[in-house]
Amino acid sequence: MDVGLPTMNGLQVARRIRAENPGSRILFVSENRSWDVAEAAIATGARGYVIKSDAGRELLLAMDSVAGGGRFMSARFAGRIASESRRHEVVFYSGEPSLLEHYAGCAETALNAGNGVILFVDDPKRDEVYLRVRARGVDVDRAVEDGRCISLDVAAALPTLMVDGWPDEGRVWSAATSLIMGAAKASKAQHPRVVVLGEGCPGLFSAGRATAAVRLEQLWDDVARTYDVDVFCPYSTDNCDEGSHVFQDICAAHSGIHRSPTPEIANQ
Repeated sequence: MDVGLPTMNGLQVARRIRAENPGSRILFVSENRSWDVAEAAIATGARGYVIKSDAGRELLLAMDSVAGGGRFMSARFAGRIASESRRHEVVFYSGEPSLLEHYAGCAETALNAGNGVILFVDDPKRDEVYLRVRARGVDVDRAVEDGRCISLDVAAALPTLMVDGWPDEGRVWSAATSLIMGAAKASKAQHPRVVVLGEGCPGLFSAGRATAAVRLEQLWDDVARTYDVDVFCPYSTDNCDEGSHVFQDICAAHSGIHRSPTPEIANQ
């Protein structure tokens, strides 16, 4: 599907097709390079967006991904071309101070590199992370003002991703696309990347909703395969039974598994 069509624009057509056939898989191939248009295209339910001038290196990859039930986003819009190189890591930690320090270190490295940061934590924890980042000499307040550092209160944001208590794929993808593209668009790096420090899945897990947490982790793993993001998910060892199938399912949804001390996430 192209964006520019003679009668109806491609966004309108995609919405109509999806309304009549929700199972259809739409890939946009357009020369339109607007971040807002690309985000709107994905919001129709389309599964990919390729810039025509980049089709030589991206189109076959995009077609393979979409035809196989996956998704694809052009590298110009923070897309990850090699999905096998994703960084979606889980860490099992035993003390919150070390976790906060790691959050601050990840944010410092990303912001100093000109990249974006998304914090999906509760507001008090966000404030503590910002305090630690400022102490490291990083102007996190300017990054927030520029839109390069985005935070969401996990308790308020989680329900917006759910339908009847279950993670909704459409809502997760719409929210992830908007957040990642917003942070990447504001990036000062030549090839923008985004670090996501999130406690949505661990929050569901600690609340006793383990299967919902696994499903949300699987959706975020798809996000990490599609976008050039590093996703970091912390779970407290106090809540984990390493012999359970849920623990194994959570580990299986990640590209890396660590225990404290936490790993450094690449932001170079």
